[in-house]
Amino acid sequence: MDNAMQDPLASQFDISEAQVERIVADALKDADDGELYLEYEETESLLFDNGKLKSGAYSTDRGFGLRSVLGETSGYAHAGELSEAALKRAADAVSAVTRGASGSYSAAPQRTNKLLYTADNPLASPGFEDKVKLLQTIDHYLRTKDERVRQVSVSIAANWQVVEILRADGHRVRDVRPLTRLNISVVAGIGDKQETGSYGMGGRKLFGDFLTDESWRHGADEALRQALVNLDAIPAPAGTMDVVLGAGWPGVMLHEAVGHGLEGDFNRKKTSAFAGLLGERVASKGVTVVDDGTIEGRRGSLSVDDEGTPSGYNVLIEDGILVGYMQDRQNARLMGMKATGNGRRQSYAHQPMPRMTNTYMLSGDKTPEEMISSVKKGLYAVSFGGGQVDITSGKFVFGCTEAYMIEDGKIGAPVTGAMLIGNGPEAMQRISMIGNDSALDTGIGMCGKAGQSVPVGVGQPHLLMNAMTVGGTQT
Repeated sequence: MDNAMQDPLASQFDISEAQVERIVADALKDADDGELYLEYEETESLLFDNGKLKSGAYSTDRGFGLRSVLGETSGYAHAGELSEAALKRAADAVSAVTRGASGSYSAAPQRTNKLLYTADNPLASPGFEDKVKLLQTIDHYLRTKDERVRQVSVSIAANWQVVEILRADGHRVRDVRPLTRLNISVVAGIGDKQETGSYGMGGRKLFGDFLTDESWRHGADEALRQALVNLDAIPAPAGTMDVVLGAGWPGVMLHEAVGHGLEGDFNRKKTSAFAGLLGERVASKGVTVVDDGTIEGRRGSLSVDDEGTPSGYNVLIEDGILVGYMQDRQNARLMGMKATGNGRRQSYAHQPMPRMTNTYMLSGDKTPEEMISSVKKGLYAVSFGGGQVDITSGKFVFGCTEAYMIEDGKIGAPVTGAMLIGNGPEAMQRISMIGNDSALDTGIGMCGKAGQSVPVGVGQPHLLMNAMTVGGTQT
């Protein structure tokens, strides 16, 4: 199918491209904005669990979504077939939004010739057998490494997405997006006690670009190390204490507790805890948070977003002051702001909305050692699992998957069951030291919003947060 994908997706309808353009232009003639979004996608995933290949899946999907936007309203229709009949039905449905109205169609997004990833299809190499063999090798490596290993689960996944955006003014944009990922999870046990450790990596690149013997061994060793640390761990105490957060993946807390609250739609509707605070101090001095979709090969990066706007380096919080939101075209227009390249959708069956790309905090000037040595009694949270956040109140809860006590400025015993509880805007004011080691995660982030999932990146340096609420399991 790859060769066929060299041709425009619009040419795969059963009518000419000129006719497709005509139907789109006619459906959107009274709209403020809107587009035809075309997509072709190939997906493959393999799971090796407990010594055997548990599942292997391959699928292809193609379809279109047609959107008409007028003011705050939008009409959306989608279909899994590229035919005149389906397009006309969609056009009838979305033009209902503009009946009797006359919007003025917004100018097309600026073009970019910047490509942040290869257009090659990552499913092609390694072949199926080689992928299975690799998963087998990783499984064997872990089982023979330590007799406490009870279960190993390894998965590999790739997708290749071709996207085309066709506007009523004839403006067209195309983007070809690879995405790959390897995940390793280990259960280790002694007697009745068992604990899990995991590690994942990936990005918008081919497997050959990151999947070396050295890289998967590092991943397997890390997953095992985490499981063994947790096996020795003691129940976490509860109470108010200083917390040092690790660099990289712990940025997921920033993503959840702050990032979502800075998406345009929540601020326009005033449902975010950050609504109406532009220009105000929302975090400690020294805290600068950016959303940057322009980093080469990263999981959350996009050459253009799903409305055709080039992605950007968008500063959200600068030195503690709120300076910007992430915008798609509709919310930007309604708020009198610029679209920032954050209009994203899960697939052709979904409308775009403001979403994060790679969201991270920039480095400060402290070393992790300085932070730890300044804490009398506290928690060192190295890695997080899942978390929840309430956008409106800013409240969050995060479970730590690897954490240690800090006693008298030194790292002490590992603890299990530690939960970080707080409020996003308030927690941002509790940051008293910022590390000099900002890092992004290893390429595993997925973000859910309103029933849509998209790949993202998160990151931060080491951080010291004072007087945080920690939930524990110690009785």
